[in-house]
Amino acid sequence: MNFCSHCSARVSVKVPAGDSLPRYVCDACGTIHYQNPKLVVGCIPQWEERILLCRRAIEPRRGLWTVPAGFMENGETTMAGAARETFEEARARVDMLQLFALYNIPHISQVYVLFRAALRDLDFSAGEESLEVRLFTEEEVPWEEIAFATVRHTLRHYFDDRRRGHFEMHVGTIEPPVPAAPPVPRAP
Repeated sequence: MNFCSHCSARVSVKVPAGDSLPRYVCDACGTIHYQNPKLVVGCIPQWEERILLCRRAIEPRRGLWTVPAGFMENGETTMAGAARETFEEARARVDMLQLFALYNIPHISQVYVLFRAALRDLDFSAGEESLEVRLFTEEEVPWEEIAFATVRHTLRHYFDDRRRGHFEMHVGTIEPPVPAAPPVPRAP
């Protein structure tokens, strides 16, 4: 950030009085510009023994599979946002069943909030952000082509809970991937 959205003057990074973290602060009007984590909301739409997944048509992770999810908008609830994202990405209408998973992803400043949901009918199709949408049984899920760790963890919990006959709330933190160590050179 270079300029204040209130008065257009330059901003600088400093710790405001009474705060403990560096923030963008306007040098002219003193406005503090807070940057906070983004909420990603979505759901696992289910129909009988199958779940609906979307193949992404956008980056990041274009061409890989995910549950319908996206950034929450101002003025909406988490459930309304998850239903909206499901309609936008899969043209599917859902009834929310329960909050199912919450994942903190601090290294990219995101929090995922995922619900279990029931498809109202089988009238779905790919939205603009999806290449295709499809129902999968557990055995058919393309595990090696799942776009995000949050989705992989959520789906594993979902199928484990379903086998147990009881759905629980799952909370976790996704850490950044650890880079592979460079190969050790061998002596000639």
